[in-house]
Amino acid sequence: MKTSISTKEIWRIAVPIMIGNLAQTLITFTDTAFLGHLGVVALGASMMAGMYYFVFTTMAMGLAIGIQIIIARRFGAKEYNKIGGIFQHGAASILIFGLLLFAIMRIFSGSLLDFIIESEGIYAGAMEYIGFRQFGIVFVCFNYLYRALYTGLSNTKVITYSTILMATVNIVLDYCLIFGKFGLPEMGIGGAALASLIAEVTASLFFTVYTYIKLGKREYELFKPHGFDKEMAVNIVRIATPTMFQKLFSFSAWFIFFILIEKMGEEAIGISSIARSVYMILFIPVFGFLATSNTLTSRIIGAGHADEVLRTVFRIILNCIICCIPLILVCIFFPTTVMSIYTDDMALANAAIPSIYVICGAIIFQAIGAVAFESVSGTGNTNAALWLEFGILALYIVYIWMLTNITTHVAWVWTCEYLYGGLIALVSIIYIRFANWKKLKI
Repeated sequence: MKTSISTKEIWRIAVPIMIGNLAQTLITFTDTAFLGHLGVVALGASMMAGMYYFVFTTMAMGLAIGIQIIIARRFGAKEYNKIGGIFQHGAASILIFGLLLFAIMRIFSGSLLDFIIESEGIYAGAMEYIGFRQFGIVFVCFNYLYRALYTGLSNTKVITYSTILMATVNIVLDYCLIFGKFGLPEMGIGGAALASLIAEVTASLFFTVYTYIKLGKREYELFKPHGFDKEMAVNIVRIATPTMFQKLFSFSAWFIFFILIEKMGEEAIGISSIARSVYMILFIPVFGFLATSNTLTSRIIGAGHADEVLRTVFRIILNCIICCIPLILVCIFFPTTVMSIYTDDMALANAAIPSIYVICGAIIFQAIGAVAFESVSGTGNTNAALWLEFGILALYIVYIWMLTNITTHVAWVWTCEYLYGGLIALVSIIYIRFANWKKLKI
């Protein structure tokens, strides 16, 4: 298990990313916790609208991850002066793409949500939520870009600062705008969306100012004018495009999961809204270590130590599982307490507990699978990552469709996460062990 990457280095990168991923998770958590007290319809509407929103932004996440892989490779090779050009080309791509996503949401959200949501109450609430949240999509795209920059540089502590700021703004405004506190209007689900929008804008402004102050005069040349470089632009597109589609397919499959659940009834979607929020909290360590796996894989290859990749990935997986266990134990031994955060309806809380037990086991499979899979992208062969996940997601969706048609128990449907995690782990480890990726240039 000897590698040039120490356990301390893994945790140094992973912990701030974990805290950083608390941002979106805390937004989901606070929205769900507060709206759960307004009823199952508000809960379901915010969940469906939130999933719809992230299906769009996940493509920007994929673009940013592609940029992160290239930055990490240059960082590992000590080609620091090339990083600024990569960042500026990435920023131009993010801006154009963010505006395109906003236009699509602005024009087509009504028709798309009407097509996929059966409940009139959930549809109305989802449209109210998206009406506010859509204006934050460009800022979310830039937040992904900044996180990619700092993760690629293995300098992730700023992500912690932005998260604390973003979460604080969101929690305070959620309370004030959902329930009409401190003289602000009582907006319900619209207040949750507006609070999230303001939090996203705040984080983006913070990232911009911090980057200018801390990195403006460094050797990365982030703010030095860089002309258009066709070769660099093509390289970004070549690496990032498969990652964009891979993330789109991944989150679209997750969205399809909830569309099929919604057709099981309002209680089923209410249960899954709670289960999703708990799942995302359990997933926080996984987010941190999978981003670490992606970055360190690319950095190790850039430094000329490709033979260390698999050993490093196994070390990251082991540390990820260790980090997940305390959260899992809390959910297993205190499920009623966890449920009380989300709802006063004890019937709904009790109905959700079996699903919570299921996802506690699934998170171990996801820890192994997600970390191993991100190392595939980290090699630079993002096309391979795209097709590996596409095939597994097809099986995942078929499995979900079958279960939603043969059972009324939501917990059984959630077992799809075992299938996905196990398969993605298997194919990723086989790829890293046997595929010819060591000489790939990016």
